[in-house]
Amino acid sequence: MSQTPLEPGDRLHRGKPITVDRYRGATRVNHWVTALSLVLLALSGLSMFHPSLFFLTAIFGGGQMTRTIHPWIGVVLFFSFALLFVQFWRLNLWNRTDIEWIAHAKDLVTGHEEKMPEVGKYNAGQKFIFWSMTILISILIVTGIMIWDQYFFGLTSIEVKRFALLIHSMVAVIIILVWILHVYAGIWVRGSIDAMVTGSVSGGWAWRHHRKWLKQLAAKPAGKSGPGA
Repeated sequence: MSQTPLEPGDRLHRGKPITVDRYRGATRVNHWVTALSLVLLALSGLSMFHPSLFFLTAIFGGGQMTRTIHPWIGVVLFFSFALLFVQFWRLNLWNRTDIEWIAHAKDLVTGHEEKMPEVGKYNAGQKFIFWSMTILISILIVTGIMIWDQYFFGLTSIEVKRFALLIHSMVAVIIILVWILHVYAGIWVRGSIDAMVTGSVSGGWAWRHHRKWLKQLAAKPAGKSGPGA
């Protein structure tokens, strides 16, 4: 059975109770900066999407200010997520276990999680969120630059800008839906949000949801963690 790589900082603490380090402090800050940027982008973008949502511009100091800072928040999102991508892409590569996990997704939804295959640090659902965000954020930054007239007006023609704006708006709606799915899953699987707040999970949580990952950590010599440990 192939082993997925471990992140630096992944560590099992034996004791009563058993705890497992899942996310380093820098990773958690990186994640919440990305999350906050996405929320602010969604609110500012929606305020410009339809007149009925214009009231949302009050959050940012009015219409002109909203239009000014929206693309800059997008830049923050892009670079913040890029840091997450560098850390997580290897752990989110697709494997055979993910296909089996999807085949048993019905068991997960109906409360028969014991029938699910053992997975590493991330399951197929989490990998779907990761790669969806990767693709969608990439499209948003490219189309965003194409319609950012303050700095890139001469980059494309008016016709191309109109098409880019359409794609930008459509992708923005999709990424909001993906974000909602991500939040819902984090709430539904108790302990997931706590892991990104405190950085650690209980041994029982790891055994139930990411058993292969826990077994990898348990097989490591005490006091060692991460790649090459």
